[in-house]
Amino acid sequence: MLLRQALLFGLLSTSAYAQALDDRHLSVVNRTKEEISRIEAVRAPTTDFSKPEPYEKMQAGAATVRARRTLDAFSQSSANMPFERELDFKLGNGLFTKTWVAAPASTKASDGLGPYYNARACQDCHLKDGRGHTPEGPDDSRVSMFLRLSVPGGETPAEITEWLSTIPEPTYGGQLQDFAAPGQVAEGSMSVTYTESPVLLPDGTSVSLRHPDYAIANPGHGALDPDVMISPRIAPQMIGLGLLEAIPAADILATADPDDLNGDGISGRAQIILSVEFGIPMLGRFGLKAGAPTVREQSAGAFAGDMGLSTPLHPDPWGDCTLAQTACRAAPHGQESDARDGLEVDSESLDLVTYYSRNLGVPERRNLGNPQVLRGKELFYQLNCTGCHQPKYVTHRLEDQPEQSFQLIWPYTDLLLHDMGEGLADHRPEGRATGSEWKTPPLWGIGLTQQVSGHTQFLHDGRARTLTEAILWHGGEAKGSRDGFASLSAVDRDAVIAFLESL
Repeated sequence: MLLRQALLFGLLSTSAYAQALDDRHLSVVNRTKEEISRIEAVRAPTTDFSKPEPYEKMQAGAATVRARRTLDAFSQSSANMPFERELDFKLGNGLFTKTWVAAPASTKASDGLGPYYNARACQDCHLKDGRGHTPEGPDDSRVSMFLRLSVPGGETPAEITEWLSTIPEPTYGGQLQDFAAPGQVAEGSMSVTYTESPVLLPDGTSVSLRHPDYAIANPGHGALDPDVMISPRIAPQMIGLGLLEAIPAADILATADPDDLNGDGISGRAQIILSVEFGIPMLGRFGLKAGAPTVREQSAGAFAGDMGLSTPLHPDPWGDCTLAQTACRAAPHGQESDARDGLEVDSESLDLVTYYSRNLGVPERRNLGNPQVLRGKELFYQLNCTGCHQPKYVTHRLEDQPEQSFQLIWPYTDLLLHDMGEGLADHRPEGRATGSEWKTPPLWGIGLTQQVSGHTQFLHDGRARTLTEAILWHGGEAKGSRDGFASLSAVDRDAVIAFLESL
């Protein structure tokens, strides 16, 4: 069946695709026909909106945590975590919140930052493990938002079709770092200005959307390539990552419809990435364009790109510094010792941060039996928002990850790429993703954004200040759902928002 899917989607050669589907080299217990039948029945879309579905309150299955009314709602460990692993979670949290310093320094276990960087700690971007925010005035440090950089060119992986080749900007690298170690010159700073544009809904309601315009101010290393493509990225929330990683790749691929054969206007495509760790093509799941296949690779990429720290997957001690940045390449880096494998973040430390990131618990649903919430859920289905935001999955049986093993979860995502229209386009390809495609983000926890992060900013660059604005920015494949939402009465639009806020 898996090879048949490979041929159907035409992504890879059959042998490579078979490897990619076993996408984390885990020991997976195969599902029997009876088990597959039961899972399909559980995952079937509901038609009864008079009451909550069974187990719907527990968004992350047995890993679901209680919904705290505090800033720490996203910082709890999986509820089903074995007692003997709690120390690993706490150690991972310590490394996640650790503040790094530039070399040389007396704190040998914490040096190696930069020489160019965007943040000094993981938590600087993912404060309280929540969502980042747009700059709050000219003096804002901008640490939870940055610009990706690339130019056309580079090689195309032989095993991946529809790859859109790009390379890092020759001088500034793959992202703009706006901080530098002492004696170094920062690469520049992100500049963003907004233009307000009113949108009049059919019932006469006016909603103002803010259109961002991005630029690079004060470039510290000369002019950028004239063909540079920039993409603003805001730090996403961290909850439920291990469960998303545990969804069988075949279940994600089964929802892809690149040629829109069912005629619903939605044609999700799989992102396929050449794994840094395993050296094979794998299904992309993490990042705003699904540019990383595993939590460990996403974590290692953040250490390298955001903080300039070397790991087993990115051993270069100078992070994103290019060959053109000779002063950066000549700068001192973190203290080397046998205990740290000659790296600034050794394998054990990367494993602990990965474990922490995999096991940040998803809070339980709130108010899911409220009549307004149930009405909003019904409208969410009627508008075909579920065409991209797939409600539920059953995860793999994982012998080495009991927290994620065989759980019914409700993330409301298909983890596929979708064309979201010109309004949201960044015009910067990434892997198989075009300049107008984005991965469907999971919606679980979205109603706690204000509580945890202190704001309600959504989409890849935080331009939407409310959930209503976020919906109205949807275009491309989501245009039908957006227009349907806009045409609802105010009462029904409020019901949809109430449903989203219950997630």
